[in-house]
Amino acid sequence: MILWLKILHIATLSIWCAGLLGLPLLYARRPLVAEGGPLFELQAFTRFLFVTLVSPAAFLAIGSGTALIFLRDTFTLWFAAKLLAVGVLALLHLLNGYVVLHLFSNPHLLWRGANAGLTGLTLLTILAILWLVLDKPAAGLDAVPEVLRRPGGLRDLLGGVVPSFSRATTP
Repeated sequence: MILWLKILHIATLSIWCAGLLGLPLLYARRPLVAEGGPLFELQAFTRFLFVTLVSPAAFLAIGSGTALIFLRDTFTLWFAAKLLAVGVLALLHLLNGYVVLHLFSNPHLLWRGANAGLTGLTLLTILAILWLVLDKPAAGLDAVPEVLRRPGGLRDLLGGVVPSFSRATTP
């Protein structure tokens, strides 16, 4: 069971990551395509790719990965870092969804540098996930700042930034 779940996880993660790396190539074609039929075809293909291939792969990758967490009891510091990187990948997925929805009605939504930045950030995130999974760095809790290891540390850290996290003062 675990073997098949791992195969599903790796396969869907590969499709998800390939899609997130390939979509910016389609975005770069937007200014080069003439209005009318060719533009509609590019828009339809981009949406089809995102909606029917990349998004379901993301859903299955996250779902199978979540199942593997509980089947394998993987609760280590490197794994927490991997989950953070997967969260960044999910945010990049949402950003791509926004671009897919708005790029064809607003051709100036992405300029060349933003498209390259999106691709670069996606690639760095994928490489970080690969490094964390393959190397499984043996960092102890001492790698986590002291303020995050003690009760109330997050409140103390964010108290000045987020008002609801600050301590209630009694008169």
